[in-house]
Amino acid sequence: MLRVALSQFQSHSRRFVAVGLAVMLSVAFLSTTLMVGASTRASLGASLGEAYSKAELIATPDGGTFDGAALAAVRGVSGVSEAYGRLQAYAEFTAGGQEVFGQVRNLAPEALETAVVADGALPSRADGVAVDSDTAGRYGVHVGDSLELRAPDGTTTMAMTVTGILRGSHDPFASALPQLLAGTPAASALAAAGQAPGAGLGAADGYASIQLALAPGTDVAAARAGALAALAGTGAEAQVKTADEQVTAQVALMTGGQDELTVVLLAFAGIALLVSGLVVSNTFAVLVAQRTRQLALLRCLGAARTQVRNSVLAEALVVGLVSSAAGVLAAVGLMAALIGWAGTQPDMAFATMAVPPSAIVAGLAVGTVLTVAAAMVPARAATAVAPLAALRPADDAGIGNRRGRVRLVLGLAALALGVPLLAFGAAGVMLVVAFAGGVLSFIGVLLCATLFVPRLVGLAGRLAAPAGVPGKLAALNAVRNPARTSVTAAALLIGVTLVALMMTGAATARQAFDDALAETYPVDMAVTAGALTTAQRDAVARIDGVAAAALLPAAGHVGQQGSEDPVYAVDAAEAGRLLRDTTLVLEPGKIYLPEGARAGRADVTGAAGTVTLEAVVLRTRNIPALVSAETAQQSGLPGDAAAGSALWLRLADAPGGGPLSGDRIKDIQSAVATATGVAGGAVSGAAIERVTFNEVIDVLLLVVTGLLGVAVLIALIGVANTLSLSVLERTRENSLLRALGLTKNQLRGMLALEAALVAGVAALLGSVLGSLYGWLGARSALGSLAEVTPAVPWLQLLGVLAVAVVAGLLASVIPARRAARLSPVEGLAVG
Repeated sequence: MLRVALSQFQSHSRRFVAVGLAVMLSVAFLSTTLMVGASTRASLGASLGEAYSKAELIATPDGGTFDGAALAAVRGVSGVSEAYGRLQAYAEFTAGGQEVFGQVRNLAPEALETAVVADGALPSRADGVAVDSDTAGRYGVHVGDSLELRAPDGTTTMAMTVTGILRGSHDPFASALPQLLAGTPAASALAAAGQAPGAGLGAADGYASIQLALAPGTDVAAARAGALAALAGTGAEAQVKTADEQVTAQVALMTGGQDELTVVLLAFAGIALLVSGLVVSNTFAVLVAQRTRQLALLRCLGAARTQVRNSVLAEALVVGLVSSAAGVLAAVGLMAALIGWAGTQPDMAFATMAVPPSAIVAGLAVGTVLTVAAAMVPARAATAVAPLAALRPADDAGIGNRRGRVRLVLGLAALALGVPLLAFGAAGVMLVVAFAGGVLSFIGVLLCATLFVPRLVGLAGRLAAPAGVPGKLAALNAVRNPARTSVTAAALLIGVTLVALMMTGAATARQAFDDALAETYPVDMAVTAGALTTAQRDAVARIDGVAAAALLPAAGHVGQQGSEDPVYAVDAAEAGRLLRDTTLVLEPGKIYLPEGARAGRADVTGAAGTVTLEAVVLRTRNIPALVSAETAQQSGLPGDAAAGSALWLRLADAPGGGPLSGDRIKDIQSAVATATGVAGGAVSGAAIERVTFNEVIDVLLLVVTGLLGVAVLIALIGVANTLSLSVLERTRENSLLRALGLTKNQLRGMLALEAALVAGVAALLGSVLGSLYGWLGARSALGSLAEVTPAVPWLQLLGVLAVAVVAGLLASVIPARRAARLSPVEGLAVG
């Protein structure tokens, strides 16, 4: 029997090529999805985690900063080879004839320093400073130039010499301002000068984090426990994480306190596994079912059931293993191409490829096991009946027989359980529940397909009536053999549903991310510097790239949690033009406070006295306290001239649509500082952060687009396999039609129309189901991050529909030509 199994690869190689392609692409999809997760984390590590990419452990305070005693304590922990307390300060300097406001960081020990020198060297002396390449290029700074760094409060001035130019940072939190690197004494002096009195920060204090490098062979868990104990001994409350954990925590911080990224990628892996199983099972089951008569003949010649079954499983094992290996290699190639291309783009240079062992092992194991399992069911069915009975045509699963009724009952049960779970998971933002409901409901749709797919194809067949006899026969074939029509449609239904799910999910997620960024960074750019005039506002409004500008007078100040912050008044209609967050509507009688404030009531003190307003706490810290102009007028807050005013800007979109580039925003920032006559530090805003975070999201969606390409290939191979095998099974039927007078061209037309009808109906159903699953899936994954509204990419879905119909037509070409070439007498003799 082993010889019989091996002979199948020679005599029916084309059949195994079809199955092998389906297995290969399914495994490629699964492995690519797993690589996406690892590559996404590596890319985030190269962007969000760039600042601590060389550290094994990172300690962050639960509140405030670390002092020198905390740094000394962790430096003495067993296994710690180096400790770096990160200081951050701000400084102003003059370069290129402009006042520049930048961020200064202290130089780390060599083992922990992440800055890369593009020209010159890192500062090795007390008066040395390094500048990032973007700032150097923008303001004409070169190695050897002198810079005078001034603390924002004007109390500290340092004469520094530029020793090096650094490669630009991909860290979203460091891209908004020019980055400078200096020795710890200089950074510490600037940090101390920049702190308000009583902040508790001295020249050796104020470390935002402490990074630890470990000696080779050190147990990370033991070092973490030692660092926590050492910090606790100094009275510092802190968390100690690995670099990967710190990246995950930052992602969670960006997404409302949940690691949504990991959840979404796990969902993609689950979807990949489900689709791989369905496509491979469907394709291989049709192939083995076609050989039922051949297998029965072998039993008639003396082969035992076990021998026949094992020969089929041996074929499946070889096909599965070889195709799975090819699928893993294809996945690696696809990811390498995507990441390689992304790395050539300036805004995506941080894209990093990672191939985890799980992507290789899971791809090989899942592909092989799925192929063997897919062959096992039909092989067992072929050997479960008597050989002479198996030689006769078998009844397909239909409503009129037991197999059909069982499928229908199971399908309805899966729908009854899956639909409520899907709705409940989406409403409650529980992705695991929604995913389980989606899987069950889709399996229910596939099991019940014989109920509605043939009828829908029959209805669509009316469109083919003008084609004459071939059109009428194509429509009748769909209804006459419902099981075959359903199986043919299932392959494409699976693929198109997945493609539509990802397209709709990606579009919905993109919109949700945009809404979340708009909520977190509602103001593109702001100027806060004393009393600003309408002439300055008009000058700013004329700057190329500024879409709108408005003056916000200070209505007073609000005191909460021991501090007093200015309150600005803005016309409600004007706020709608300026704010990115369209959900923020200023209502009369209310004051809007940044995140972290207390809700309830707030006292606003102006020039005419104090009024109490209802406090609304926003989900962003990147905005000052606000009241509407109507509220300020009604509450008797004529303004507080001493508090000055603010100038808000909304930037225009790029010429081709979308946000402006980071370099363009920095140019606008410099132009605004010049037009208003203020220092660069007085021009703040979130436009740079929004652009940088959008770049990270674009990289994530780029790899999802790669998954879409693999999913399209799976769909096309699935429908081509099933339609081709379906046509081959009907050799005698087609020959009979020829014998009754159907011409070769009419036979080709009938098969082409039938394929187009089945493909069109399956693609339409898949588009509807996929759009629904994509929206509900995005809502269950991102509902806690932002309000998720469905975004349907209509043009892309129409393109998928067109491709599906063309794929159906192409899938029928080769078998139709073969059927047309075969003479009626030869065809009737086949069997």
